[in-house]
Amino acid sequence: MRKFSSLASRVSPAIPNLKIHEQKQPQNSKPSNFSSSKNLGKKASNIVNSEATSTGKPQFKDSNFKSISASQTHISSNKYKFDGKPVDHHYFAEVLSRKDWVFLLSHEFKDKLANLNTRTILSILQNQENPLHLLRFYIWVSDICPQFANNQLIHGALGNALYRKGPVLLSAELIEDIRNSGCRVTQDLLCVLLGSWGRLGLAKHCNDVFEQISYLGLTPSTRLYNAVIDALVKSNSLDLAYLKFQQMEVDACVPDRFTYNILIHGVCKIGVVDEALRLVKQMEGLRYSPNVFTYTILIDGHCNAKRVDEALGILDRMKERNVRPNDATYRSLVNGVFRSVPAHKAIKLLSRWVDMEPKLPKVAYDTILYCLCNISLPRDAVVFLKKAAERGYIPDSSTFNIAMTCFIKGLDLDDTCEIFDCFTQQGMKVDFNVNLALVEALYKSGREGKGNKYLLRVLQEGLVVNVFSYNMVIDCLCKVKMMDRASETFRKMCERENLPNLVTFNTLIAGHCKVGNVVKARELLLKLIGHGFKPDIFTFNSIIDGLCQVNQIIDAFDCFSEMIEWGVTPNTITYNILIRSLCITGDVSKALKLLRKMQDDGIQPDVYSFNALIQSFCRMNKVEKAQRLLTGMLTLDLHPDNFTYIAFIKALCGSRRYHDAKELFLSMEANGCLPDAYLCNSYIDALIKSGQVKEAQRKAYEDTPHLGAAEVIANEFLPQAEDEEETDQYLPEAGIIGTHPSNIVEKALECFHDKHIYSSCDEAYRLTQSGELNVPPEYTDEYCKGPCLTETHHVLDCIDGFLKHYKFYNKATLHDVRETIETGCSYGPKRGDFNVAEHLEAEENRANIASKPVVYGLLLMIMAAWCTLF
Repeated sequence: MRKFSSLASRVSPAIPNLKIHEQKQPQNSKPSNFSSSKNLGKKASNIVNSEATSTGKPQFKDSNFKSISASQTHISSNKYKFDGKPVDHHYFAEVLSRKDWVFLLSHEFKDKLANLNTRTILSILQNQENPLHLLRFYIWVSDICPQFANNQLIHGALGNALYRKGPVLLSAELIEDIRNSGCRVTQDLLCVLLGSWGRLGLAKHCNDVFEQISYLGLTPSTRLYNAVIDALVKSNSLDLAYLKFQQMEVDACVPDRFTYNILIHGVCKIGVVDEALRLVKQMEGLRYSPNVFTYTILIDGHCNAKRVDEALGILDRMKERNVRPNDATYRSLVNGVFRSVPAHKAIKLLSRWVDMEPKLPKVAYDTILYCLCNISLPRDAVVFLKKAAERGYIPDSSTFNIAMTCFIKGLDLDDTCEIFDCFTQQGMKVDFNVNLALVEALYKSGREGKGNKYLLRVLQEGLVVNVFSYNMVIDCLCKVKMMDRASETFRKMCERENLPNLVTFNTLIAGHCKVGNVVKARELLLKLIGHGFKPDIFTFNSIIDGLCQVNQIIDAFDCFSEMIEWGVTPNTITYNILIRSLCITGDVSKALKLLRKMQDDGIQPDVYSFNALIQSFCRMNKVEKAQRLLTGMLTLDLHPDNFTYIAFIKALCGSRRYHDAKELFLSMEANGCLPDAYLCNSYIDALIKSGQVKEAQRKAYEDTPHLGAAEVIANEFLPQAEDEEETDQYLPEAGIIGTHPSNIVEKALECFHDKHIYSSCDEAYRLTQSGELNVPPEYTDEYCKGPCLTETHHVLDCIDGFLKHYKFYNKATLHDVRETIETGCSYGPKRGDFNVAEHLEAEENRANIASKPVVYGLLLMIMAAWCTLF
């Protein structure tokens, strides 16, 4: 539970006339020649001063309410006006922090209350950092202007602010402060407080305060019961909420539709739909008909209970009762369906629903399209978008931007460009970021002509108008290493009087350094200084990295020293660049000294700092030194990653310490580091190169076939073994498992159920033990370009590792299944046909047809020979 710090830390005990005096700006310890440095220092100082007045949250028992008297205060009547001018939030914070805050507010603004409006009140509530201040302001406003006491917008803003910056607990000190101000805790205020406590999970405090409302001068009412029940539901205390519901009758409070909707929402959150339906019947018995909120909650609850068909049926019930669904209803339905069932099933259900509903609102299409893009199903999203477009649907800009981002990442770029052109020709406004993402993807794929076309369109549409948009274009060009174009854009930017900023120079410097053009980076550094900017940590890190890449280590260290002279403190990335470069050049001792200096300077190393050194020592077969580094790494609470383990495993195998390497490999998962395919392949590779082929085979085919480690056996060892005519002893069926043949078959069948292999592919589309692939034609694109294709090949590789001549129940071989997949994913007439049995039949027919000419030829030869004899 969050608590409050003292109010005394926020404001000085005596602020003459409540005038805000600017503190004297601290002078820089080292004068700078840059014209902007003073401004930067001033801004930084203002930020520090501002933060100093806003840190901490008030704790009422420690608040010094008697530190200021009203007699010491005089506020000019011209200081602030509610006349449309910007609100001075810091000034309000000063006033509200005082003991006599009510007197000051009333005295200052009594003649200006006519200009006080909802917008001003919302602005003040949303911009007060101290939650006690905004609570005090609301109390004063609701007391002095009763018309604002029941304003739902103000209640919402106050509740959100108390949730974000609170909690404000209703302590004895706070109640006394409110009473001393001449105000009281009203029912409206208590409802808002209960709502904030519920969102923060303070169920006990909600219950305790409600039990003592008589001390606040309040009597139980249906509205207060609704507020406390809602708070308890939000804090996941459904049992307490039901208890309060049962107490309503004792206090002569009658439940209303809001009461039942709150409880229905509570049980639907946890998927107890039958109880929700019972509450609906009870509500109807009291002559409260379910409204759109009730039905929306029920739809969400049925989806939580994975009763999706019934959730869709609720819409029909709403039609029968003339209850019109709202936007939230459609969003709850679509999101609930995708949340409750696998993606392919959700698509089928919603597609059927869309086909049956001739007139769906735009929000339904928007939500379906958003969900498809959110779970990265670009092919299905395109199909749905085309179907919806035929009905006249045009997505709004935000939805289309999300869809385009998904298409750029997972769709063929030509198809993406076609969709982009189709909708932009209809007047669709595409976000600047999405335009640049498409341009970047086109450049990366080698479609420079198309990339130029879309970039030119961006420029012609006037989207590049300020330094920020120019920076984004330059960054896009730097990412694709088109530095000449980036420099040209920079030149045009300057010609059009869009002055570059520090980000512009840093982007260009980093881009030139990545392509190894350090000379150009130095020129830009001089320009940066010439424009009055001071190089920052990003500038120096880019230049140091660029110098290291071109093997100018001495210059990199000179830049490192100059960086400190400029007053820029190196960070972990700076040291990591230098440590890595020293290790690459073989100067490990200097790299080790730099690591120690890094720690002495108070810079916390990360796993990359240690990995570079550990890998170097392991390559030098100095495993003990690497182990000492690992110990130091663990003392800093840093956890080794896969690259750390790879370095040690390779070194141990190279030193013929195979048992230690195996123990280390097996300990990875226990230490929270899951071995990936690269690590397993590296381990197998190290075993093979050390002559431990049988151990490598066992590891590849028995322990980790799902990680592709068998690939190393095939690529690295078997070609050599074939040359030496020793292949047979290394084949899996020769007994690498060392068990009975039936156990080998059992091991092969386990490949179908290995969670590491089939992890992302939907169960409906997985290869079965009978050799069948139940992939519908409409799912072809998703299957062939998604995880199912890769994981199915992993299954086949896994089986192949145990039994090379394995046959499925339908008599298909591994080769037959692979051919069927290849045909089904091809772009020929058989695309989408994954029927293995039909493929086998077609192969047999082709074989029979091919054999007939041979037979006829033999018969003709025999007959000709017979004729020559006679």
